[in-house]
Amino acid sequence: MNRPNPSIETLKKGDNYELFAELEHDEIKSFVLSQLEKGGWLVKGFMLYQIFMVLFGLFIIARVLILSFKGLYAPLWYSIGTLIFCVTVLIIIHELLHGIALKLTGAEKVRYGAYLKKFIFYAEANRHVFNRKQFTWIAIAPLVVVKLITLAGVILFFNDPLIYTFLLIMCIHSLFCAGDIALLSVFYSTESEVFTFDIKEERKSYYFRKK
Repeated sequence: MNRPNPSIETLKKGDNYELFAELEHDEIKSFVLSQLEKGGWLVKGFMLYQIFMVLFGLFIIARVLILSFKGLYAPLWYSIGTLIFCVTVLIIIHELLHGIALKLTGAEKVRYGAYLKKFIFYAEANRHVFNRKQFTWIAIAPLVVVKLITLAGVILFFNDPLIYTFLLIMCIHSLFCAGDIALLSVFYSTESEVFTFDIKEERKSYYFRKK
């Protein structure tokens, strides 16, 4: 049987746990970049995957342009529609998948929001403590679900111009997941047990580890 996570009060007491990372939500981009710079096996593995996805995406775009020069315009229209979909609907889907994962890992209430000036979107569970295993599922849920759906689409529409939609979504969505992997890497930067929680009023996330 899984042990319940410590409460926020227990984490803050300092007897058995210590604060080792603090994230201001307004500065999430700089925090993510700092985590990516630190590296680690998780970040390095994801960066290799992302480099492949970016190069593959450029290959797909180049192929679409070549086909359009040959008079085959369907892949081009699908690709343009996909780009619009990715910067609008896919963002919402991505955060909803985080929200579903938050619920499945025990959060009672999930709040969605955005810092539009910085083009940052998020789902959070105010004052709910998550452990490493729970946060792993929360972080990778969009990556796994979108990957599976796009792979299924590629198989189903292999001989149809719609395949370019699923291939581009797969490639572009990998960029959306960089921040999730960077935040997850905090949990794997130490061998100690790690717990995190958000404080909506403070617009901060706190990371504690067992001493």
